[in-house]
Amino acid sequence: MDDILSMPSSTDSDRIDAYVWRISAVVIMGSIMSILDTTIVNVALDTLSRDLHATIDNIQWVATGYLLSLAAVIPVTGWAARRFGAKQVYITSLVLFTAGSALCGLAGSTTELILFRVLQGVGGGMILPVGQLMMAEAAGPKRMGRVMSVVAVPAMLAPILGPTIGGLILDNASWRWIFYVNVPIGLIAVISAVRILPTVARQRTEALDYKGLILMATGLPLITYGLAEIGATGSFTAFKVVGPLAAGLVLVGVFGVYALRVPRPLLNLRLYKRPTFASASIAMFCIGAALFGGMILLPLYWQTIRHEDVVVTGLLTAPQGIGMALMMPIAGRLTDRFGGGPLALFGVLLTAVTTVPFGLIGAHTSIPWLCVTMVIRGFCIGFAFMPAMSAAFASLERHELSDATPQLNVLQRVGGSIGIAVLAVVLQRGLDSAHSLSAQASAYGTAFWWAVGLTALAIIPCIVLMRAERAAKRTADPGGAPDEATLAEAVAA
Repeated sequence: MDDILSMPSSTDSDRIDAYVWRISAVVIMGSIMSILDTTIVNVALDTLSRDLHATIDNIQWVATGYLLSLAAVIPVTGWAARRFGAKQVYITSLVLFTAGSALCGLAGSTTELILFRVLQGVGGGMILPVGQLMMAEAAGPKRMGRVMSVVAVPAMLAPILGPTIGGLILDNASWRWIFYVNVPIGLIAVISAVRILPTVARQRTEALDYKGLILMATGLPLITYGLAEIGATGSFTAFKVVGPLAAGLVLVGVFGVYALRVPRPLLNLRLYKRPTFASASIAMFCIGAALFGGMILLPLYWQTIRHEDVVVTGLLTAPQGIGMALMMPIAGRLTDRFGGGPLALFGVLLTAVTTVPFGLIGAHTSIPWLCVTMVIRGFCIGFAFMPAMSAAFASLERHELSDATPQLNVLQRVGGSIGIAVLAVVLQRGLDSAHSLSAQASAYGTAFWWAVGLTALAIIPCIVLMRAERAAKRTADPGGAPDEATLAEAVAA
């Protein structure tokens, strides 16, 4: 894609060149900072509340403001990458994130901290989509699975490592170091990006779709806020939930109608007419809901039922992340060889099965048994998530990557938010009626059964993805991509 990256062609060989891994290292460095910061601050909210003399209702905006700014900025990243070049946008996002981190550490009031977190989120929201865009361009469709499996590891580990790192910092230093720790990493990432990422020439492009930007930059944050309030209020029907959620859905719906009527919208929704991309995207949405929703349950179980501190909780939750990290490269290689559909379906089925033991969890369940089960579940999650993501990227032409990456990131974040919200409400309702430790543990088991159900929702899109990939192979001509009408007809058959 000439207007995004200038680099050697990588589609003619299955061998991954060294420059691809160098780009991967730079992208991973930025992604770790961005994703880790979504979870590392959560364990410090109580400390922040005391030190800044703020109520929990006010201080929670330190976390919520960051998430809202992430959601607001993601839709514009595709246009920005085309207009200014992916390298330039990536470096700018790193600078914004690093500067925002330093300012957060210097904040002297709750208001200042929230404003600086919003700035940090603007940078953080662009890092992952633009990084994935560059990686997809560098890898090419034949090697997408192997390369993207490495880039996806930070996204899998951050929800597990964040609370542990945050707890260690709070135990040994001021809360300000939760933000200062990003500064040296950010500076290294900026220098590495300047030196290693391929030079991008500034290209002429279409004018920014301001109407689409207004709709999405207000609609997505409203949806994110409404979903966050489900967990905060413990209700699906509270006005703080229904109001923002309904308004956000209406705005996004209006954008959907608008985007299909204009030639160059902010996000190209016509990509969803492609069966492979659409089914892989929906599968990622469902897997994200099950993955991130389930991730909130175990840390809470360790702390409230087993009375472990935050550092030990992080260490006890780590086995699942270890399993995912070990499986990702294997799943990536297998995806390149066999396609994403069959592997994603197999992984989803195994994830559902390996979640069942957590539905039977009790107040005194063996810790070694739970750790082993978490490793196995991590294997299965990696086997499900990576093939679906790789299949979504591999189904695209290079000129479509800048449109697709923001959309895939939005789907992952919204899916994760829905999963967290649903399981948080189920858990809270179970705990409200529990009057003994055993009953409280049972409430966690009930929430895990819901996690099994969320995982099972991904089975259907994975089946559709598998059929779409098979249809693509049958209908593809030797010199190019399959005809979309033929492909859609074959999948529906």
